[in-house]
Amino acid sequence: MADAMEQLYQQVILDHSRARSGEGELESAHGSSFQVNPTCGDECTVQVRLEGGKLETVAWAGRGCSISQASLSIMHEMLDGEHLQRADELGDLFRELMHGRGKELAAAKQEDLEDLSAFTGVAKYPARIKCALLGWAALKDALAQARA
Repeated sequence: MADAMEQLYQQVILDHSRARSGEGELESAHGSSFQVNPTCGDECTVQVRLEGGKLETVAWAGRGCSISQASLSIMHEMLDGEHLQRADELGDLFRELMHGRGKELAAAKQEDLEDLSAFTGVAKYPARIKCALLGWAALKDALAQARA
């Protein structure tokens, strides 16, 4: 059963790295952040536009491994149009998963992560954690700029 779940998780990551959601640039962003993972060279820029307490639009551009690109794609799908509080909560929850070194979170938290739960296995590899969190670091910085 564990092997079947791991294969499913790997497939989710591969699917999102190939068919990327939210990739592009915003013409009038309220916040923008460029981040680089010096370990492997992955890089991304995340741009946000806010409206009435919501993350009206989030877009990203980047290059790197399937893990970083899939994480950005799923981030976009889960947060585009969401309330800022939800964006903060999901970012914190994803960071908690990544720092768990491959251990699943409580069932309710794991369910709340939706497709992000596919990164549970990635968290077993410290060098890959940075790949998964790269876009989330850019999002956090872009949101801080937009809120200022």
